[in-house]
Amino acid sequence: MIRAVVFDVGETITRDDRYWASWADWLDVPRHTLSALVGAVVAQGRDNADALRLARPGIDVAAEYQAREAAGRGENLDESDLYEDVRPALSQLRRLGARVIIAGNQTARTGELLRALDLPADLVVTSGEWGVAKPQPEFFQRVIDAAEAAPGEAVYVGDHPANDVAPAAAAGLRTAHLRRGPWGHLWADDPSVAAAADWRIDSLMELTAIVGR
Repeated sequence: MIRAVVFDVGETITRDDRYWASWADWLDVPRHTLSALVGAVVAQGRDNADALRLARPGIDVAAEYQAREAAGRGENLDESDLYEDVRPALSQLRRLGARVIIAGNQTARTGELLRALDLPADLVVTSGEWGVAKPQPEFFQRVIDAAEAAPGEAVYVGDHPANDVAPAAAAGLRTAHLRRGPWGHLWADDPSVAAAADWRIDSLMELTAIVGR
């Protein structure tokens, strides 16, 4: 029985379109160029921040992030950044009695922005707030603690095989790989996903059948 469902953020709950577009505008490079670089580093299994380093060699990503915030051009999220199935799926999961948590590799600021959207979730937290990030085992131990359920009674949902599915499975959690965004589509049929994922889904609404069993 699944008692808790825990969601990744980027390309699971939120679209990354605006995030990368805002970085392209800040670095004064064409949006398509940065988007293509993101795709390239994804295909190579690299950190997506490497796309910024390719676009601007020598960049200090953390320093540029702070400069963007200081200039009033930092992170922003609103309803348009959510995938259409997010609210109905999370609402239905809660009606089914599952504890719903959003926990991903984002900044503390993103945590604030997500909570301001008043999503139907019992907890919204980020790696920036926890001080530990995926794929570290400590992150998934925090997930288990937050789930308030045995690891085998909680499912972690995400699009990234190396950051979401494999480490969550290693921690004893059930896992659902979401075919969404560049990572989700590119690696959907990879053997590592088949080995680690309990379920492979195309929509968050499919989780309601899993919890409702």
